[in-house]
Amino acid sequence: MTLLPVHCPHCQSDQVVKRGKTSNDTQRYLCQNGACLPQTFVLAYSHQGRLPQVKQQIVEMALNGSGSRETARILRISKDTVLNE
Repeated sequence: MTLLPVHCPHCQSDQVVKRGKTSNDTQRYLCQNGACLPQTFVLAYSHQGRLPQVKQQIVEMALNGSGSRETARILRISKDTVLNE
């Protein structure tokens, strides 16, 4: 058995605890660092549109005038995901 260190993607702290599982049995984690926002995260997302970096790209592309279809095509995600964000 191998133990892998888990770091928070927001503050890079190693004070992380397990916080249940998602509906598709992926492990959720929660950062215990007081300076970090208390929100759960997953190490390996199964859908590209759920990645925080992709969500940020959606917002940036919308602010720069890209349409929802163009954004979906470039990022290779569903247009419904773009509209929901």
